[in-house]
Amino acid sequence: MLTLTEVADDPLLLTRRLALNDASEVVFRPLVRTDADRLAEFLAGLSHESRRLSTFDGYGLATAQELCDAIARYDKLRLVLEEVPSGRIVGLLEFSLDLPPGDLARYREAGIRLGPADCRFGPTLADDYQGRGVGTRVFPLVADVARRFGRRRIILWGGVLADNPRAIRFYRKNGFHSVGSFTGADGLRSLDMMLNLDPLPG
Repeated sequence: MLTLTEVADDPLLLTRRLALNDASEVVFRPLVRTDADRLAEFLAGLSHESRRLSTFDGYGLATAQELCDAIARYDKLRLVLEEVPSGRIVGLLEFSLDLPPGDLARYREAGIRLGPADCRFGPTLADDYQGRGVGTRVFPLVADVARRFGRRRIILWGGVLADNPRAIRFYRKNGFHSVGSFTGADGLRSLDMMLNLDPLPG
């Protein structure tokens, strides 16, 4: 079973090259400490709508540097999609390996007890990479990462907004099922969704 320290020490453990549907390529890899400037460009380039659907505290260099400084320090694993050959970051994929009390309580109310075999996941793609089937191509790698960290189930980081039908279709297509809904502090309704992972072969 992998650890965050092992991935920070050797990012190649989770690095893969992936061909997209239009024959372009991206590299799927862990965020590294030298990514701050390119990550800041990615965050700054997100549209108002993409920011509405994301979970970041900010969209500039300070937030990017904070995420890079957090590598292997907390419970978070962040991976990026890097465009080939430009090296531009076009996606940020976040895992949280510890679950906050609010998530534990909501799922318990739905009759589901979360524990150490569960993790949270949240993706964000650059606007020009949305609607191109990128998430579907990448998701098998996401599921494999969760398994390699000993996780058996994935829940959505902050749920998915009920007024985001494209994301809901994506998650259902990739095996997630709804377990309940909740209203956030912003007054918006979101769905909690969960994926049961098949175990690693052997």
